Amino acid sequence: MSILNISAYRFVSLDDLPALRERVLARCHALALKGTILLAPEGINLFLAGPRVAVDAFMNWLRDDPRFAGLQAKESLSDDVPFKRMRVRLKKEIITLRHPTIRPEGGRAPSVGAVTLKRWLDQGHDDEGRDVVLLDTRNAYETDVGMFPQAVDYRIASFTELPAALAADQSRYVDKTVVSYCTGGIRCEKAALHMQDVGMQRVYQLEGGILKYFEEVGGTHWQGDCFVFDDRGAVDKTLAQAPLSPPAPEDEAKATTA
Repeated sequence: MSILNISAYRFVSLDDLPALRERVLARCHALALKGTILLAPEGINLFLAGPRVAVDAFMNWLRDDPRFAGLQAKESLSDDVPFKRMRVRLKKEIITLRHPTIRPEGGRAPSVGAVTLKRWLDQGHDDEGRDVVLLDTRNAYETDVGMFPQAVDYRIASFTELPAALAADQSRYVDKTVVSYCTGGIRCEKAALHMQDVGMQRVYQLEGGILKYFEEVGGTHWQGDCFVFDDRGAVDKTLAQAPLSPPAPEDEAKATTA
């Protein structure tokens, strides 16, 4: 497999969006990369594919900007480029929740790594003996492809529906340790901040999302595959394209994730 696929995001204040868009798009075209990059006042969310040398060259160029220094990407390999074109889009949010008081660039919610989460699931509780509740922050068509089977799944059609679902069900989480998760980390990070904002205690995000969990612990406790927003449709626990992968919904523009 000769194509490197990466996904990455960073919540950081950006105030030069039109000019940044042109520079980023020009660099991607120069390197013949394909994918989608979202830019918003709150940060960057990117999905790129191409030969490793080209992807690495782009990421090194991007990290020369101090705002993106240290940006880490989740990686997977494929035989073909799973995008048809290269797009850089300006948006109000890099992941839409419509709760403007939540500003992730001002500070992250606590996170838990894949190895720690696996240990908690193995032992049936966190390191302080509390029950652990997993919260899947993804859309229903994603959870249909695969999920932690014990996780709370609100069957939402859009991430914007999550706050209302949580508000109607807060008693479920009292005296529990809550770990929100998503594909690559961006949604579970915003979700964890929202849960803190409404007074929920002992809330964590799964660091790096499902893709990092697969990479580090091989998908233990996971059931099924993981939906991804590109032409692969889904990846399995080895981060290879899953067989008979479902197509991404067209209206998602293959860029909602992570």
